[in-house]
Amino acid sequence: MKHPTGSIRISEQADGDGLLDFEDAVVDGLSKVRKSLPCRFFYDERGSQLFEAITLLPEYYPTRTEIEILREHADEIVASIPGNAVLLEFGSGSSTKTEILLEHCPPTVTYVPIDVSPSALAEARQRLARRFPALTVTPVIGSFTDPIDLPPTLRSRPRMGFFPGSTIGNWTPEEALTLLRSLRDMLKVNGRMIVGVDLKKDAQTLVRAYNDSAGVTAAFNLNILARINRELGSAIDVASFRHEAIYDPRQGRIEMHLVSIREQTIGICGRRFHFLAGERVHTENSYKYTVPEFQELSRRAGWLTGSVWTDAGSQFSIHELISPAHA
Repeated sequence: MKHPTGSIRISEQADGDGLLDFEDAVVDGLSKVRKSLPCRFFYDERGSQLFEAITLLPEYYPTRTEIEILREHADEIVASIPGNAVLLEFGSGSSTKTEILLEHCPPTVTYVPIDVSPSALAEARQRLARRFPALTVTPVIGSFTDPIDLPPTLRSRPRMGFFPGSTIGNWTPEEALTLLRSLRDMLKVNGRMIVGVDLKKDAQTLVRAYNDSAGVTAAFNLNILARINRELGSAIDVASFRHEAIYDPRQGRIEMHLVSIREQTIGICGRRFHFLAGERVHTENSYKYTVPEFQELSRRAGWLTGSVWTDAGSQFSIHELISPAHA
């Protein structure tokens, strides 16, 4: 199904079904003993804009460090990509990191950005068209966790996946194992994937990255409540919640929460949800790995591990994963 932006939708479902999915997820998450909201719903248009602002913050090292690694090693990263390859980016956002790779890719590569935000895809497509006028860009609107049916002209071509931004850390290790297997199947027997993975480090650096002094990450986290108000017709007092980011060294993960400042009851879709003062709503995990830990996870998912590129301070890593048939 074509979207007005010229993109392909992963699902043939109507937008109303997407709203129903959001409603079901919110009601289900807030009905749990330990309340939660899925982080995939962060990325409405406002959320996507706020996340782009987060990537520019001085405390948020992952983006600039990953870009530094990509710029230094782009030639090596794309060295084996054939001229007729399809470059699929999972959760492409603004596609700014991809530009670094595209500068070094054969001009005949087809770029397939996959993202839930139509506006981000449209803006990226326009920018890339100006910079790479010969590049074929086929945007896909939707979640890369859903099955993707590429156009017939692309189905038989070799595929390389690009999964930057340490997004893999948003899944638990067991969930990440399932996702890596799914992406391996999506990239087929000749597949290859480049994955950005945040490395374990001191807790102070990690917490600062997710609780910046300007409050942008707080606004990003709280925006999901504003989205519930706007799309589900509720009347949550967003100011009655605060953002919290903590590091759990046992799990090796940053946790983001929304904390109710006072005791309150809110109505959503005909349901009433009671919050105690200080009660948390878990909104996101961000797991950190050592290089050996992530390589072992990848091998369990059926990948062979290739090159690993890191920065001088060992804050971030980029991993090459290869399907056994390709190797």
